[in-house]
Amino acid sequence: MNVKRIVAKTSREAMRQLRDALGPDAVILSNRAVDGGVEVLALAADDIAAMAPPVNDAPAPAPEPRSPAPRAQAPAEQDEPAPAVTIKRRLIERVAVSSQDSAQLAQSVISEIKSMQTCLESQLADLVWRDLPGRDPSGATVMRDMLAAGFSATLARELLETLPKGDAQQAQAWMKNTLMQRLQVMQSETDMLDGGGVFALMGPTGAGKTTTTAKLAARFVVRHGADKLALLTTDSYRIGGHEQLRIYGKILGVTVHAVRDAADLRLALSELRNKHTVLIDTVGMSQRDQAVAEQVEMLCQAGKQIKRLLVLNATSHGDTLDEVVQAYRTRGLDGCILSKIDEAASLGPALDCAIRHDLNVHYLATGQRVPEDLHLANRQALIHRAFKVRTHASPWQLDDSELGFALSGIQTMQRESAVSLG
Repeated sequence: MNVKRIVAKTSREAMRQLRDALGPDAVILSNRAVDGGVEVLALAADDIAAMAPPVNDAPAPAPEPRSPAPRAQAPAEQDEPAPAVTIKRRLIERVAVSSQDSAQLAQSVISEIKSMQTCLESQLADLVWRDLPGRDPSGATVMRDMLAAGFSATLARELLETLPKGDAQQAQAWMKNTLMQRLQVMQSETDMLDGGGVFALMGPTGAGKTTTTAKLAARFVVRHGADKLALLTTDSYRIGGHEQLRIYGKILGVTVHAVRDAADLRLALSELRNKHTVLIDTVGMSQRDQAVAEQVEMLCQAGKQIKRLLVLNATSHGDTLDEVVQAYRTRGLDGCILSKIDEAASLGPALDCAIRHDLNVHYLATGQRVPEDLHLANRQALIHRAFKVRTHASPWQLDDSELGFALSGIQTMQRESAVSLG
């Protein structure tokens, strides 16, 4: 397959060049405005026809004619090429059968069309990526660096749309500065620790909610004393979950209360209304568990405003983090805490998730020590670490020749997912 790329000053000139190069039956795949004119991608009709699967069901032989009259059209039919119109004719012939087979054949035709579409998208994505370094070297550098750091193709394409002209070094500096500006972080913990209120730490099992709750409690006790703080836990399922928080509370001199449902929570918060700050350690569960919505509703029905902070495991894959945010943000989120920073091979996925979902990063949890391993988020340090050169090559790293196929696959999966959901 040979995709023809034509760049001209006007659409009229592009169409003229297209007819001269590929003929009047050429199929236009895409067109867009570029610097200095328009760009058209097209395929010759013969290339489109070659992608159609052969028709195996041959028609029944015609009855022997009574007179050996010459058939003048036979040579012309044998020499007739297979342009795009032939595909249409074949499809029409295949669905013009008895009604009992129409549904099956229609499904076969749809499958063939989808196969052709997938093949075209893969070819075009690869062509566009291979052409990008020559057409837009700085854009190719930004795309390559962001994907290598673990950022999503969605965010990378979004930045490319507003990338100013310049060389590769300027593009990299602009990209990092833009990511820093879009990453929201808590500038000072004064508002949280001095302002007080009720805070609930939410997230999947193993994200580090209990340990992070203990770290926040220790920070508060140092500043305001143990008598103004209370700890609650909804973790009545995990063996030892309640006891772990109770041990932390005993060390800090803070009371710990267990609640089972919304009624228990309302009663506990009413009894603790004189406390300056209340921290709630919620039970961990899979983001795909329907009980997540019930947990969110329990917090919303507590009779008092509860600020919900989502604990995101920085070692998780980007798609997993995206699912977690989608599941827990049904009634809104007040921010997030990135945990296990010290264990993450790359911070790109976690930072990408926080940026795309507009989550304010309150803290970074870097280990198990209480309260030492809890730090305020620093934009510059986070972005710098995300793009820090690794000492060992990743086995998941794609080279330039594979990026086009990867991006094509992402777009195909997103389209199929949207169709299935619709």
